[in-house]
Amino acid sequence: MITCHLRYVLDPARIKEFEHYGRLWIPLVRKFGGIHHGYLLPSEGASNIALASFSFPSLAAYEEYRTRSFDDPECQAAFRYAQETRCFLSYERTFFRPVFE
Repeated sequence: MITCHLRYVLDPARIKEFEHYGRLWIPLVRKFGGIHHGYLLPSEGASNIALASFSFPSLAAYEEYRTRSFDDPECQAAFRYAQETRCFLSYERTFFRPVFE
């Protein structure tokens, strides 16, 4: 299993738009076989950082999701929404390997 962890730098004036963006992606990750662990929005502390994590059975499965997302109309609509609203300024993507008991 591989977990993709995203760290977003937000426009603090567009938190509601970013929350909508996150709600668009949760079912899309599931649609392509992933497990979405949710988005974490600012509460205390920094007002411009959000996090998200989702997992796929393997890096190959994640790569297939990425490839297929570029042709999927719902994914393309979510990409456009982010561009139009500019709800985040940048993001970093890091991959982790979970350890279980």
